[in-house]
This record gives sequence, structure tokens and C-alpha cells, in this order.
Amino acid sequence: MKTLLFIYNQNAGKGRLKHQLSSVINRFTQAGWLVTAYPTQSKGDATRAARELGGSFDRVVCSGGDGTLSETVSGLIDLPSPPVLGYIPAGSTNDCAHNLRIPPSISKAVMICAANGEPLPLDIGRINGKPFIYVAAFGAFTEVAYDTPQDLKNTFGQLAYIMAGIGQLTNLTPYHLRVEYDDTVIEDDFYYGMVCNTYSVAGMKGPVLPSDRVVLDDGLFEVVLVRKNIKLTDLTNVLQSLVRNIPVSTAAVVSFQANRVTITCDKAIPWTVDGEYGGTFAVSQIENQHRALTVIHGTK
Repeated sequence: MKTLLFIYNQNAGKGRLKHQLSSVINRFTQAGWLVTAYPTQSKGDATRAARELGGSFDRVVCSGGDGTLSETVSGLIDLPSPPVLGYIPAGSTNDCAHNLRIPPSISKAVMICAANGEPLPLDIGRINGKPFIYVAAFGAFTEVAYDTPQDLKNTFGQLAYIMAGIGQLTNLTPYHLRVEYDDTVIEDDFYYGMVCNTYSVAGMKGPVLPSDRVVLDDGLFEVVLVRKNIKLTDLTNVLQSLVRNIPVSTAAVVSFQANRVTITCDKAIPWTVDGEYGGTFAVSQIENQHRALTVIHGTK
């Protein structure tokens, strides 16, 4: 019988998984899996469980928000032969579920992870060695992802991020950066930067996110930088357009694709990695690990 490690965060989102746990395990069993269930106990526990236990299983499935998925990836990525990874979204925004074509229905997501999904390769990023599955960002509004209270996220969803972001508009401070990629060097003042492999961030398709160029296993990041010379009124318009998915064009936005990016600043920059605090660095070396994991995707 095939073996499956089920790592889950029972407190993610509105805690809806805990009410369906028996049904989830039963569905896995019906699909031919011998299931070991592991409820995470604290922040970082999914990483430890995936690293210490994951190599002994044919498949690892995690459930929670994007943070739980990111932690699980961090635990699996350094295993000699990582098992196939599945994801059941149960968080507040679930950007990665959108990327992987996983529906919000837990019962449907279970069947994709257990039987109906397609195992496909996925690029994984690293910032100074720390893995991330879809985004690393710095500057304006990046603290919103990990500072916004969970109950606010549960009540308002993606709007919670916008509400918190608008409250930061009067406190913006740019960073003077040297950005190096391929044979190109950019030196300027920037309010915001994002290195990502995703179609959406915080549940929204960004007006400046080059989602038409996103391929999840092409070995390339999509990079977006917002220069200092953007006006605060423009930033407000960008935030509002995020909610409505209305495209916005501005000369202050730089976007490109790259496999490796080095960002150097004269002071340490705090980063958000997959929606959580990811460390503070003066020199940030970001690289794409091409097709580093195999992850279950839903079918179109």
C-alpha cells in the first residue's frame, strides 16, 4: 500500500479543516493510501515534520495557508529524493492554490492530491539560502502580509491587506539599491521590490505583475520594482486597482525576468517570504532552483 504523510495546520484560515478531518483521511484511504496524520504544533513545525519524516513516505500532502505550504517545501527541498507534494488550501488567501489550479473546496482538493491531480515539476526560489515557493518581497506594504491580524484576514480576505496597506502610505521610505541580473545593473531608489513565481499575490492579480509571462517551471523569476518617483496618489490607485483587477501602467515600475538576482543596499532590508517574515539582509542573493520539486496540480 502507498504511504502518505498528511501535515495540517488545524488553525489556518477559519479552522474549517478540523471539522472535515475524518472525511479527508477517509477519502485518502479510499484512494488507496495508508495515511499518517501530523497536526502542526507551532510555527516552523511543518518544516521539521517534512524534513524528518517526509523521506519515508511516497507522498506528502499539507493543508493550511500558503505559510504551511511554504514551511513544508522548506522541509522537503533538501531531501535527497523528495516525495511528490500535494496541497489542500485552507488559509485566508491561498495564492499557491491558484497557481496549482487547486479549488477552494477541501473535498475536491483532497481528490486532486489523492488521485485526480497531475504531478508536475515546480521551480523553487531561495533568498540567501532560505527556500520560498512563490514570492519574496521588500519595502512598502510587505509587512502587511505578516502584521495583519488573522481575524481580520478571516473576515475581510484580500481586502484586509488593502486596508492595512493604505494605512502605511504616509510612512513610506525608499531604499537605495544596486540590482544585478544577467549582464544588467540597475541603481536607483525603490519603494518596493518583488521576486516571484506566481500568477497572484495576496489573492490578487497585480496590475504590474507580468502574469502573462509566468511559467511555473521555466527557471525564471518575474521581478517587479517600484521606483521612488512614483507619486503617493499613484500608489493609492495601484492598491485600489489590485482589488478590482484593473490594469495600471506607470513609468515608475520596472519589471523583468531572471534566474538570479542580487540586490544590495547600504542598510539591511527586511523581507517577506511567502507571506511571512523572511529575514533582514543588506545583500540579498536570490536564485531559482529549476524544477526542484514535483507538486500535484489540478487539471484544467
